[in-house]
Amino acid sequence: MADNDEQQPPLHILFFPYLDPGHIIPMADMAVLFASRGVRCTIITTPVNATSIRSAVDNANDAFRGTDCPPIVISVVPFPDVGLPAGVENGTHLTARGDRHRLSQAVTQLREPFDQFLSDHHPDAVVSDSFYYWSADAAAEHGVPRVGFLGTSLFAGACTDSIQRYNPLETAPDDPDALVSLPGLPHHVEMRRSQMSSPGTGRRPPENSTVSKRVNAADEKNFGEVFNSFHKLEPGYAEHYRTTLGCRAWLVGPVALANKDMAGRGASVLSPDADSSLQWLDTKQPGSVVYVSFGSMVSFSPAELHELARGLDLSGKNFMWVVGSAGPSSSEWMPQGFADLVAPGGRGFIIRGWAPQILILNHPALGGFVTHCGWNSTLESVSAGVPMVTWPRFADQFYNEKLVVEVLKVGVSIGAKHFRSATHQVISGEVIAESIEKLMDNSEIQKMAKDLGVEARRAVENGGSSYNDVGRLMDELMARRSGVKVGEDK
Repeated sequence: MADNDEQQPPLHILFFPYLDPGHIIPMADMAVLFASRGVRCTIITTPVNATSIRSAVDNANDAFRGTDCPPIVISVVPFPDVGLPAGVENGTHLTARGDRHRLSQAVTQLREPFDQFLSDHHPDAVVSDSFYYWSADAAAEHGVPRVGFLGTSLFAGACTDSIQRYNPLETAPDDPDALVSLPGLPHHVEMRRSQMSSPGTGRRPPENSTVSKRVNAADEKNFGEVFNSFHKLEPGYAEHYRTTLGCRAWLVGPVALANKDMAGRGASVLSPDADSSLQWLDTKQPGSVVYVSFGSMVSFSPAELHELARGLDLSGKNFMWVVGSAGPSSSEWMPQGFADLVAPGGRGFIIRGWAPQILILNHPALGGFVTHCGWNSTLESVSAGVPMVTWPRFADQFYNEKLVVEVLKVGVSIGAKHFRSATHQVISGEVIAESIEKLMDNSEIQKMAKDLGVEARRAVENGGSSYNDVGRLMDELMARRSGVKVGEDK
């Protein structure tokens, strides 16, 4: 397997991420990864979203100077005028009723600039977010192969495919706590009924079933799908995708390991607490700190925040907690005496705003991560060799929890039961503390997490499984451009 043939111009791949940080960031990382292998990469997005990846792209391009790697280009297109406030161009800052619908309208209107780019530049392939279901037809009209990407795990995709194929909810007891077996998977998987989205939502469960059906139909037309994962992370699921689901799959992750801009990754503005948070970690013993963060899309009620604060107190562990810049004020949830824990010299540290998460997770002081199990955060924790306390809320997060806790055995579940409930159950501080202690004091889980981190880094190194899958996809695209028939990989 070889990188681009020196006798031909480099491959040109267009990356088209969905308008959400959890989709934009890994796709920008993926562009850095492919560019480092000599591929000419373009990312098409809107102005505000371009800002969030500009630093990472600029740093990568600086590193490419003097090499054969072409610079990455960000092609900025106007954000459609759909009635959203100025500067609101993704799902992170939606507040008003109807804003989600307006964002969906904007997403649909991106077809015109996408079409124009394909017409003007005719790239060798487009890596398109699967939520852009219309991009499949647009790419086909221009004769450009579409490679789908949604940024979730193969495990989660296989679970939701099982729900659609077999509809196990149809015969399950009508009880939120009923355990439902998902047939046809490499592992035995059971979910509580309350943790599952509705049946018939396809391999991936967007809330709107009509959109879901369109996404699945579009993915059937793909050249294949690329995953931010690696073979030893999801044993058996790459083969499951290729054989049972009939999908050509390339596992190229963890893509964040290609990005050297760990501090500002995905942030237009870092938290003012960023530098001092790392200095605070420097004062702590190795493996003594639990990091708490739930991403940019998860919100907690004051009652939940109150119990989480109590749990961190009761655990007796050092902690670093990203509470975000929005949400309830501290006066609504902070227990009595908690302010002393996070005062200078205390065993806790609060970060408001965007945290340098990868730098934090890779700090020697880290011993655990309380996470919502979003796939990006899960992979970042895996790559750092840090075990997890799992607290899923919606989307693919409950499936990712199953992978982390039951398949990989590098996590402890906090016991969350409800998928996108209007009022999530309030988990007591005592349960939270017990879960943290069980994770931080378990040497076997700690060792397994560290070993998995070694495998993650090995996968992206020269000769590793993800490195080879990148080369395999490049070879297949180059062969297609040259008119050489490539055997089906199904």
